Amino acid sequence: MNAEIDLSGVILKTERLILRPWRETDLDDFYEYASVEGVGESAGWVHHQSPDETRTVLAAFIREKKTFAIEHGGKVIGSLGIECYDEAALPELHDMRGRELGFVLSKAYWGKGLMPEAAEAVLEYLFCQVRLDLVVCRHFAENLRSKRVQEKCGFRFYKTSRYQTQYGAVKDDCINLLCKEDYLQAHA
Repeated sequence: MNAEIDLSGVILKTERLILRPWRETDLDDFYEYASVEGVGESAGWVHHQSPDETRTVLAAFIREKKTFAIEHGGKVIGSLGIECYDEAALPELHDMRGRELGFVLSKAYWGKGLMPEAAEAVLEYLFCQVRLDLVVCRHFAENLRSKRVQEKCGFRFYKTSRYQTQYGAVKDDCINLLCKEDYLQAHA
């Protein structure tokens, strides 16, 4: 079952990053990376067409209190959301407290190891402070970058499903899981 999440006031720091709640002043940084073709599409949404579109999503991030802004060098370069996983598609996980990670990173920062660094900090928070039993993460079959991030973080392939994107395409979607026991054993 999906656990309750409220990231109000939660700030996580890594060697190179700060993960924190979104602010209205993040609009320009957010639009800068979310408007680049290919960034949103690799996560199932169309890249933003206007700052107004970004403002709407930013307001939802602030209101819902479940998505971190990823800050590097004083600039927001991505997001990492702690989403509800699809309980109907994964009924066998009902007895476990879980959530799903979703992440996006500015194209300018791809290939620098920043997303695994951010995800590791969030996983530690979710397993050690929130005390989740499992975390779900997904990627489109062709999204090898996201697949690699998940592998580096210890996620294991669980099953494939079909996913309809916000832009109408239906894609093969790989569902991966990381259980608390596996996470703790890998970090002992």
